[in-house]
Amino acid sequence: MKSNLSIIISREFKERVAKKSFIITTILAPLLMVALMAAPALIMSLSSPSEKTIAVVDNSGVVTPELMKVQQDLQYLTLAIDGEPVDSVLTRERYDGVLVIGSDIVDNPGNALLYTHDSGSLELESALSGAIEKAIENQRLKKYNIENMDEILKDVQVDITLRTIKIDENGEEKNVSTTISMILGMIMTFILYMFLLLYGQMVMTSIIEEKNNRVLELMVSSVRPIDLMLGKIIGVGLVALLQIAVWALIICSVSANVMPLILPETVANEAAMMNAGTLDMASATTDTDMLQAISIFSSVGYIAKLFCYMTLFLIGGFLFYASIFAAIGSSVDNVQDASQLQTFAIMPILLAFVFSMTVANDPNSTLAVWLSMIPFTSPMVTLARLPFDIPEWEVWTSFGILVVSFVLMAWFAGKIYRIGIFMYGKKPNIKELIRWARYK
Repeated sequence: MKSNLSIIISREFKERVAKKSFIITTILAPLLMVALMAAPALIMSLSSPSEKTIAVVDNSGVVTPELMKVQQDLQYLTLAIDGEPVDSVLTRERYDGVLVIGSDIVDNPGNALLYTHDSGSLELESALSGAIEKAIENQRLKKYNIENMDEILKDVQVDITLRTIKIDENGEEKNVSTTISMILGMIMTFILYMFLLLYGQMVMTSIIEEKNNRVLELMVSSVRPIDLMLGKIIGVGLVALLQIAVWALIICSVSANVMPLILPETVANEAAMMNAGTLDMASATTDTDMLQAISIFSSVGYIAKLFCYMTLFLIGGFLFYASIFAAIGSSVDNVQDASQLQTFAIMPILLAFVFSMTVANDPNSTLAVWLSMIPFTSPMVTLARLPFDIPEWEVWTSFGILVVSFVLMAWFAGKIYRIGIFMYGKKPNIKELIRWARYK
């Protein structure tokens, strides 16, 4: 025979899972996540610019040599040196654009115009501007009569790409990307933020509706108030867990089966080598951050690990905050009256989200560690820090404190709930809620 608590949990769970809104969001949300996962690969395959033919009218005679160097570097660009008047060149349809260089370009760098028949291209404009700047610099350097000045400048110029290598407790090295870790942390934090607000308020509004319908008064004749509250919280929480489990299954399946198909072979091999820890980053042909993102999104084990941690803190964070929302819902008669009281639940969630963005800049700071231990902020702050490979003891200590805090908060909320469900016609203040909690 089922217990009263299990019956309430089953009812709350089945009622919400059967709704069309749940089914739609459960399907659409992972599709959006999959799109984010596939974005790096799609960007690489679709980022090749369209071919352009640009006519060049160089009235200065000094820019053309540098432009020819640009043409050699950019395979999609064809430059045609044209000595005809500008008005005549502009009428020729075979050109995608016309670059006009003024005769006084060395003294007046702003005397360069690019006419195009369609919207401009940032890469094209940057390449042409760079070539013009180089030509002007060369002409100005000649005034100083220093031999081999161009070679001297090339010799002293340097471009640094800083790679970060993390050494774990076993002395093993691992390539890490702070940017990608920060983005991952923010994504997980935002998902948890939405879940806490959405499902927490769902618990509150459900209690308010049942209180107005006098359903709770009938149910408490056969069920303890604490069982009613916990049954509703756990039932709604299971809905959230089902949704996150479906998302994890879809995303892991895409990572295992779709990502290898859309990645270029070279990039896929480099990503696999990075996952195995055998890639020499100095010889990699792909941008470090891009390769790191592809490596993460193509690693089923890593994605599954992140979802497991996110599930843990979803459970702890939801149970903690849902207890607060349940206490608020039981103490008022309508959603309008609850708007002020629920500030005590919403504000900590908002602050935790803001703190998460701050903590992501320095995940190992003292502030970050302490915020990971405070139950009001720990769910989101800890998730923001997880991609940075923080110590395991910090993760489990944070979760342990969160579970203990839920037990205490559920006990406190239950004492308010048992009094509040029978109170009508008056919106209580904080002092009254504390007095209800003291009743034996």
